[in-house]
Amino acid sequence: MTMNKVLIIGNVGGDPEMRYTPNGNPVTSFSVATNRRYTAGGEEREETQWFRVSAWNRLAETCNQYVTKGMKVFVDGRLSTREWVGQDGQTRTSLEVTAFDIQFLNRPGEGGGGQGGDAGGGGYAPGPPPDGAEDLPW
Repeated sequence: MTMNKVLIIGNVGGDPEMRYTPNGNPVTSFSVATNRRYTAGGEEREETQWFRVSAWNRLAETCNQYVTKGMKVFVDGRLSTREWVGQDGQTRTSLEVTAFDIQFLNRPGEGGGGQGGDAGGGGYAPGPPPDGAEDLPW
């Protein structure tokens, strides 16, 4: 068995860009920044990592409509390699996260960890327990 799974919680770095493939499938791309704080040599430091995220089809349309710069998002996806030929004729390669699901954790300016909407229908927020669940033996 193999697995390729990426989970990111971070802030959107700019408004999304939507385009269409030659087959008419929508693709929305945007960047997400994550921060890691650590101490090195007794000094507090912060490291920012940027991730390029792409969403496809219905998720692309939802992200294009609702994702904005500064929004905090939870991205569930897989790491993908993208290749293209640059203007200089050289083949270029980059890594990006192809999203399966995106959760909106806040709106810009909210500042906190309030729960937002679900862009992909992913099932990360548990629903109410089924009737009789309190009677289960475990």
